[in-house]
Amino acid sequence: MFIDTHCHFDFPAFTNNLNESINRLRQANIAGLIIPAVSVTHYETILQLANEHEEIYAALGLHPIYQHTETDLQQLTQIIEESPNKLVAIGEIGLDRYNLTVDWQQQLTFFRSQLSLAKRFNLPVLIHSRKTHDVMYHELHQANLPCRGVIHGFSGSYQQAMQFIKLGYYIGVGGVISYTRANKTRNAIAKLPLESLVLETDAPDMPLSGQQGQINRPENIVEVFKILSQLRSEPSSQILNEILTNTLTLFNRINKIKF
Repeated sequence: MFIDTHCHFDFPAFTNNLNESINRLRQANIAGLIIPAVSVTHYETILQLANEHEEIYAALGLHPIYQHTETDLQQLTQIIEESPNKLVAIGEIGLDRYNLTVDWQQQLTFFRSQLSLAKRFNLPVLIHSRKTHDVMYHELHQANLPCRGVIHGFSGSYQQAMQFIKLGYYIGVGGVISYTRANKTRNAIAKLPLESLVLETDAPDMPLSGQQGQINRPENIVEVFKILSQLRSEPSSQILNEILTNTLTLFNRINKIKF
Protein backbone atom coordinates (compact mmCIF):
# COMPACT_ATOMS: atom_id res chain seq x y z
CA MET A 1 0.00 0.00 0.00
CA PHE A 2 1.07 3.57 -0.73
CA ILE A 3 0.58 6.91 0.97
CA ASP A 4 0.93 10.04 -1.17
CA THR A 5 2.14 12.64 1.33
CA HIS A 6 1.55 15.61 -0.98
CA CYS A 7 -1.25 15.72 -3.57
CA HIS A 8 -3.49 18.68 -4.43
CA PHE A 9 -6.52 16.45 -4.78
CA ASP A 10 -8.83 19.42 -4.16
CA PHE A 11 -7.96 20.87 -7.57
CA PRO A 12 -10.52 20.64 -10.43
CA ALA A 13 -8.42 18.03 -12.26
CA PHE A 14 -9.70 15.58 -9.63
CA THR A 15 -12.85 17.07 -8.10
CA ASN A 16 -14.54 17.58 -11.49
CA ASN A 17 -14.80 13.78 -11.71
CA LEU A 18 -14.46 12.84 -8.07
CA ASN A 19 -15.92 9.33 -8.15
CA GLU A 20 -13.55 8.25 -10.91
CA SER A 21 -10.63 9.91 -9.13
CA ILE A 22 -11.39 8.03 -5.89
CA ASN A 23 -11.79 4.73 -7.74
CA ARG A 24 -8.43 5.19 -9.47
CA LEU A 25 -6.81 5.79 -6.07
CA ARG A 26 -8.17 2.52 -4.75
CA GLN A 27 -7.19 0.54 -7.83
CA ALA A 28 -3.61 1.79 -7.42
CA ASN A 29 -3.51 0.64 -3.75
CA ILE A 30 -3.22 4.20 -2.48
CA ALA A 31 -4.50 3.78 1.05
CA GLY A 32 -3.67 7.32 2.16
CA LEU A 33 -3.38 10.74 0.56
CA ILE A 34 -2.60 14.06 2.22
CA ILE A 35 -4.03 17.20 0.61
CA PRO A 36 -2.03 20.34 1.42
CA ALA A 37 -3.85 23.66 1.16
CA VAL A 38 -2.48 26.65 -0.72
CA SER A 39 -4.87 29.31 0.66
CA VAL A 40 -7.86 29.72 2.97
CA THR A 41 -10.24 29.44 0.02
CA HIS A 42 -9.33 25.73 -0.24
CA TYR A 43 -9.85 24.78 3.41
CA GLU A 44 -13.53 23.92 3.26
CA THR A 45 -13.13 21.66 0.22
CA ILE A 46 -10.12 19.86 1.69
CA LEU A 47 -11.78 19.22 5.05
CA GLN A 48 -14.93 18.01 3.32
CA LEU A 49 -12.97 15.60 1.12
CA ALA A 50 -11.16 14.28 4.20
CA ASN A 51 -14.39 13.80 6.11
CA GLU A 52 -16.12 11.99 3.25
CA HIS A 53 -13.34 9.67 2.05
CA GLU A 54 -11.41 7.23 4.20
CA GLU A 55 -8.17 7.57 2.22
CA ILE A 56 -7.94 11.35 2.38
CA TYR A 57 -6.27 13.48 5.06
CA ALA A 58 -5.90 17.24 5.37
CA ALA A 59 -3.04 19.68 5.78
CA LEU A 60 -3.90 23.36 6.14
CA GLY A 61 -1.55 26.25 5.48
CA LEU A 62 -0.68 29.35 3.47
CA HIS A 63 1.52 28.69 0.42
CA PRO A 64 4.37 31.18 -0.08
CA ILE A 65 3.60 32.14 -3.68
CA TYR A 66 0.00 33.15 -2.92
CA GLN A 67 -1.04 36.50 -1.46
CA HIS A 68 -2.36 36.26 2.11
CA THR A 69 -3.64 38.61 4.79
CA GLU A 70 -3.43 38.68 8.57
CA THR A 71 -7.09 37.65 8.59
CA ASP A 72 -6.14 34.51 6.65
CA LEU A 73 -3.61 33.63 9.33
CA GLN A 74 -6.21 34.20 12.04
CA GLN A 75 -8.65 31.95 10.20
CA LEU A 76 -6.02 29.22 9.89
CA THR A 77 -5.28 29.47 13.61
CA GLN A 78 -8.96 29.26 14.51
CA ILE A 79 -9.52 26.14 12.40
CA ILE A 80 -6.47 24.39 13.86
CA GLU A 81 -7.69 25.25 17.37
CA GLU A 82 -10.92 23.39 16.53
CA SER A 83 -8.80 20.28 15.82
CA PRO A 84 -10.65 19.07 12.71
CA ASN A 85 -11.02 15.36 12.20
CA LYS A 86 -8.18 14.04 9.97
CA LEU A 87 -6.05 17.19 10.09
CA VAL A 88 -2.52 15.70 10.10
CA ALA A 89 -0.16 18.58 9.23
CA ILE A 90 0.32 22.27 8.54
CA GLY A 91 1.08 22.92 4.90
CA GLU A 92 1.90 23.77 2.29
CA ILE A 93 4.10 26.44 3.82
CA GLY A 94 7.56 27.71 3.03
CA LEU A 95 9.71 30.13 1.05
CA ASP A 96 10.15 30.73 -2.67
CA ARG A 97 12.75 32.87 -4.44
CA TYR A 98 11.89 31.52 -7.91
CA ASN A 99 8.48 33.16 -8.08
CA LEU A 100 9.00 36.83 -7.23
CA THR A 101 5.35 37.93 -7.19
CA VAL A 102 5.16 37.80 -3.37
CA ASP A 103 7.23 40.11 -1.21
CA TRP A 104 10.10 38.27 0.50
CA GLN A 105 9.51 39.82 3.92
CA GLN A 106 5.85 38.89 3.70
CA GLN A 107 6.83 35.31 2.90
CA LEU A 108 9.12 35.21 5.94
CA THR A 109 6.45 36.67 8.21
CA PHE A 110 3.77 34.18 7.25
CA PHE A 111 6.22 31.27 7.26
CA ARG A 112 7.48 32.03 10.74
CA SER A 113 3.96 32.48 12.05
CA GLN A 114 2.96 29.08 10.68
CA LEU A 115 6.05 27.43 12.17
CA SER A 116 4.91 28.84 15.50
CA LEU A 117 1.49 27.28 14.95
CA ALA A 118 3.11 23.93 14.19
CA LYS A 119 5.07 24.18 17.42
CA ARG A 120 2.04 25.22 19.44
CA PHE A 121 -0.18 22.41 18.16
CA ASN A 122 2.52 19.75 17.82
CA LEU A 123 1.90 19.19 14.12
CA PRO A 124 4.38 18.32 11.33
CA VAL A 125 4.85 20.70 8.41
CA LEU A 126 4.91 20.29 4.63
CA ILE A 127 7.70 22.58 3.47
CA HIS A 128 7.95 24.32 0.09
CA SER A 129 11.55 25.44 -0.48
CA ARG A 130 12.49 26.74 -3.91
CA LYS A 131 15.90 28.37 -4.31
CA THR A 132 15.87 28.92 -0.52
CA HIS A 133 17.52 25.83 1.00
CA ASP A 134 20.18 27.76 2.94
CA VAL A 135 17.68 30.22 4.41
CA MET A 136 15.23 27.38 5.01
CA TYR A 137 17.78 25.42 6.99
CA HIS A 138 18.41 28.44 9.22
CA GLU A 139 14.68 29.06 9.76
CA LEU A 140 13.93 25.43 10.61
CA HIS A 141 16.94 25.21 12.89
CA GLN A 142 15.75 28.30 14.75
CA ALA A 143 12.15 27.07 14.96
CA ASN A 144 13.11 23.70 16.50
CA LEU A 145 9.72 22.10 15.86
CA PRO A 146 8.81 19.04 17.93
CA CYS A 147 7.30 17.10 15.00
CA ARG A 148 9.53 18.33 12.15
CA GLY A 149 8.06 17.54 8.69
CA VAL A 150 8.81 16.99 5.00
CA ILE A 151 11.00 18.98 2.63
CA HIS A 152 8.54 18.69 -0.25
CA GLY A 153 9.55 18.26 -3.89
CA PHE A 154 13.21 18.06 -3.03
CA SER A 155 15.53 18.70 -5.97
CA GLY A 156 18.78 19.64 -4.29
CA SER A 157 22.07 17.93 -3.54
CA TYR A 158 23.01 15.16 -1.13
CA GLN A 159 24.71 17.68 1.15
CA GLN A 160 21.63 19.91 1.26
CA ALA A 161 19.35 16.96 1.96
CA MET A 162 21.56 15.72 4.77
CA GLN A 163 21.43 19.13 6.44
CA PHE A 164 17.65 18.84 6.67
CA ILE A 165 17.81 15.18 7.71
CA LYS A 166 20.18 16.03 10.56
CA LEU A 167 17.52 18.48 11.77
CA GLY A 168 15.06 15.58 11.81
CA TYR A 169 13.21 16.32 8.56
CA TYR A 170 12.12 13.83 5.91
CA ILE A 171 12.79 14.25 2.20
CA GLY A 172 9.83 14.11 -0.17
CA VAL A 173 10.61 11.89 -3.16
CA GLY A 174 8.56 12.70 -6.25
CA GLY A 175 8.57 12.85 -10.01
CA VAL A 176 11.86 14.74 -10.31
CA ILE A 177 13.74 11.42 -9.95
CA SER A 178 12.13 10.20 -13.19
CA TYR A 179 14.25 12.68 -15.18
CA THR A 180 17.67 11.28 -16.09
CA ARG A 181 19.01 14.84 -16.42
CA ALA A 182 18.34 15.36 -12.69
CA ASN A 183 21.59 13.60 -11.83
CA LYS A 184 22.30 15.59 -8.68
CA THR A 185 18.96 14.75 -7.10
CA ARG A 186 18.84 11.15 -8.34
CA ASN A 187 22.29 10.53 -6.88
CA ALA A 188 21.24 12.14 -3.61
CA ILE A 189 18.06 10.08 -3.29
CA ALA A 190 20.04 6.91 -4.03
CA LYS A 191 22.36 7.54 -1.07
CA LEU A 192 20.16 9.19 1.57
CA PRO A 193 19.13 7.17 4.64
CA LEU A 194 16.04 5.16 3.74
CA GLU A 195 14.53 6.02 7.11
CA SER A 196 14.37 9.67 6.02
CA LEU A 197 12.33 9.28 2.80
CA VAL A 198 8.62 9.57 2.05
CA LEU A 199 6.75 9.43 -1.28
CA GLU A 200 4.73 12.19 -2.93
CA THR A 201 3.40 13.24 -6.32
CA ASP A 202 2.44 16.95 -6.01
CA ALA A 203 -0.33 16.09 -8.48
CA PRO A 204 -1.64 17.65 -10.66
CA ASP A 205 1.79 19.33 -10.92
CA MET A 206 5.28 17.80 -11.36
CA PRO A 207 4.51 15.29 -14.16
CA LEU A 208 6.89 12.39 -14.62
CA SER A 209 9.37 12.19 -17.47
CA GLY A 210 7.54 11.35 -20.67
CA GLN A 211 4.31 12.88 -19.36
CA GLN A 212 5.22 16.55 -19.75
CA GLY A 213 2.15 18.63 -20.55
CA GLN A 214 -0.16 16.05 -18.99
CA ILE A 215 -1.96 16.21 -15.66
CA ASN A 216 0.02 14.39 -13.01
CA ARG A 217 -2.09 11.97 -10.97
CA PRO A 218 -1.68 10.44 -7.51
CA GLU A 219 -1.59 6.97 -9.09
CA ASN A 220 1.85 7.92 -10.39
CA ILE A 221 3.13 7.32 -6.86
CA VAL A 222 3.51 3.72 -8.02
CA GLU A 223 5.88 4.80 -10.81
CA VAL A 224 7.83 7.04 -8.42
CA PHE A 225 8.27 4.03 -6.14
CA LYS A 226 9.47 1.84 -9.03
CA ILE A 227 12.06 4.43 -10.05
CA LEU A 228 13.16 4.83 -6.44
CA SER A 229 13.62 1.06 -6.21
CA GLN A 230 15.82 1.14 -9.31
CA LEU A 231 18.00 3.86 -7.78
CA ARG A 232 18.37 2.18 -4.38
CA SER A 233 20.32 -0.93 -3.39
CA GLU A 234 17.73 -2.33 -0.94
CA PRO A 235 15.04 -4.84 -1.98
CA SER A 236 11.85 -3.11 -3.11
CA SER A 237 9.85 -4.77 -0.33
CA GLN A 238 12.15 -3.25 2.28
CA ILE A 239 11.91 0.18 0.65
CA LEU A 240 8.12 0.03 0.59
CA ASN A 241 7.81 -1.13 4.19
CA GLU A 242 10.27 1.40 5.55
CA ILE A 243 8.72 4.31 3.67
CA LEU A 244 5.28 3.34 4.99
CA THR A 245 6.73 3.23 8.50
CA ASN A 246 8.38 6.64 8.00
CA THR A 247 5.10 8.15 6.83
CA LEU A 248 3.01 6.75 9.67
CA THR A 249 5.64 7.80 12.20
CA LEU A 250 5.71 11.40 11.01
CA PHE A 251 1.99 11.80 10.36
CA ASN A 252 0.98 10.07 13.56
CA ARG A 253 -2.65 11.22 13.29
CA ILE A 254 -3.23 8.98 10.28
CA ASN A 255 -5.43 6.02 11.14
CA LYS A 256 -2.95 3.14 11.34
CA ILE A 257 -5.54 0.38 11.71
CA LYS A 258 -5.77 -0.23 7.97
CA PHE A 259 -2.01 -0.32 7.38
